[in-house]
Amino acid sequence: MAGFDKRVSSYKEAMEGIESGMTVIAGGFGLCGIPENLIAEIKRRGVHDLTVVSNNCGVDGFGLGILLEDRQISKILASYVGENALFEKQMLNDEIEVVLTPQGTLAEKMRAGGAGIPAFYTATGYGTPIGEGKEVRVFNDRHYILEEAIIGDFAIVKGWKADRYGNVMYRHTAQNFNPMAATAGKITVVEVEEIVEPGELEPSQIHTPGIYVDRIIQGTFEKRIEKRTVRS
Repeated sequence: MAGFDKRVSSYKEAMEGIESGMTVIAGGFGLCGIPENLIAEIKRRGVHDLTVVSNNCGVDGFGLGILLEDRQISKILASYVGENALFEKQMLNDEIEVVLTPQGTLAEKMRAGGAGIPAFYTATGYGTPIGEGKEVRVFNDRHYILEEAIIGDFAIVKGWKADRYGNVMYRHTAQNFNPMAATAGKITVVEVEEIVEPGELEPSQIHTPGIYVDRIIQGTFEKRIEKRTVRS
């Protein structure tokens, strides 16, 4: 990796510098658009006591769920528990700290972090356990709570295509949390299905400009379906 060329050749190089105790922001929604190989590299390294920020925690045996198996995650900010039985078990047994956060608030926490905004007011969560202990202000006769932005030591992101400068496109709903997560990491690592030459991506189609990206790697992906429903 040199100059504007953000490409790395191995997942070991892609996640170089990650240490125990760090905060990791992960893109994805369910199993859609998750950086599965970067997550696997975190597991391989065995780092622990991680704070993870993501919409949810994958499923048993896949996605962020594999980091629960060896208790590598000590705290997670997420919007729901989902289909992950191990996540549910650890939460109910107080083996992991879970900060449940409304999806829109979680997305805005990432976006604000990337934009250099330290905190913001939102009406979402006022008068519920979400708002307990948080500063409250009234604007135009409506109550709002103060939510702090999030910055991660690492942001791990799944894209569709990118050029070697780190300009990234996401495919359809795989955008989800990825564009916000990409802006909110001190080190942002993106894995993609295809790396193309600069100029091949239409500027209007680029979702994450390369200025936000530190490392990029091309990988292969399993693309699981989280829950398949068929007619009886």
